Amino acid sequence: MQKTEAQFFDGLTAGRHDVHVALSDDRQAMIITGDTLPEPLRWTLMDLRALSDTGHTDRLTLTRHAETDDEAPRDPARLVLLDPELIAWMHRTRPGLFRADMHKGTWRKIGIYTGGAVAAAGLMLFVILPAMANTLAQIIPIEREIAFGKVVVRQMERVLGSGSGSLRCTDPAGVAALDKMVTRLTETREMQYQISSQVFDHGMVNAFAAPGGQVVVLRGLLEAAESPEEVAGVLAHEIGHVESRDATRHALRTAGSAGLLTMIIGDFSGGAAIALVGEKLMTAAYTREAEAAADLFALDMLQQADVSADGFARFFDELGDLQGIEIPAYLSTHPITADRADQARDFAREQSGTRPILSDAEWRALQNICR
Repeated sequence: MQKTEAQFFDGLTAGRHDVHVALSDDRQAMIITGDTLPEPLRWTLMDLRALSDTGHTDRLTLTRHAETDDEAPRDPARLVLLDPELIAWMHRTRPGLFRADMHKGTWRKIGIYTGGAVAAAGLMLFVILPAMANTLAQIIPIEREIAFGKVVVRQMERVLGSGSGSLRCTDPAGVAALDKMVTRLTETREMQYQISSQVFDHGMVNAFAAPGGQVVVLRGLLEAAESPEEVAGVLAHEIGHVESRDATRHALRTAGSAGLLTMIIGDFSGGAAIALVGEKLMTAAYTREAEAAADLFALDMLQQADVSADGFARFFDELGDLQGIEIPAYLSTHPITADRADQARDFAREQSGTRPILSDAEWRALQNICR
């Protein structure tokens, strides 16, 4: 290949050298000559790398990769090819021109950076986000928490119903009985939240609290219970989680940074994070301390409402006898069911002046709320 015109920049001065370039006889190097160069230069092709030159498609800018240490990875000089034929030949025969070189120590640096990123992610997931969730759960406005909780409950409904439509049970007599139960439990206490309760038509033996005073009871719980006092005990337990904001903290931790941002800006339209919250809250594994505190809250609430804790004890007794029915882990293991039943039974022995929370007719209406 004959000499062609090119431009050379030595990297030491701002001046441009108009030069000629040609391939060596063995085509393994490029020979650079010019009147302003002190001597011809020989650039081995295997050392050449292309620089991005997005402003021009009719030229190819080259530099030399130096196989030296980190401090001098590249020759500062640049050669700009102008001949289309030579440029095409370089593209066709020298694919290595466009690869990114890794300098000495690059993999060690990648390892350090990766380890740092993993450590930072762990710090965010297990330290910063939980701490932020705990703090935010205590300071967010109640109205924003209520709005968040309503969205979470709707997502719970979608998960339980697999998107098949509303699960809300609305028989008027059953709704009135549930409202009466909630009123009886809460009217003698100073509450942070206005409790909003409802029943979903689902066979799981469960009840759960959502942020902002939302409490959901599932039909399976009403069918498994033998008395309204059993349901009242579980309902009081969930209200305990509401009042201590356990559900809010758990929801924020589950949603992660997206949930924290959602709560801060008050935009609850984002689906993925909230959908995950709805599913996780139905199987919420609160700490043993949180469960024990909710049990004590429930017993105190039953006492103030003149409702016997015997029903709460019987509910835990009956959980162990249920076969083939889905029971959430927290009801049976945090703490163990027998200990919880004994605690409620001992508490009931000290009670006096209790009275039924619902009449027989109201209890039947509550059990038939989904019909």
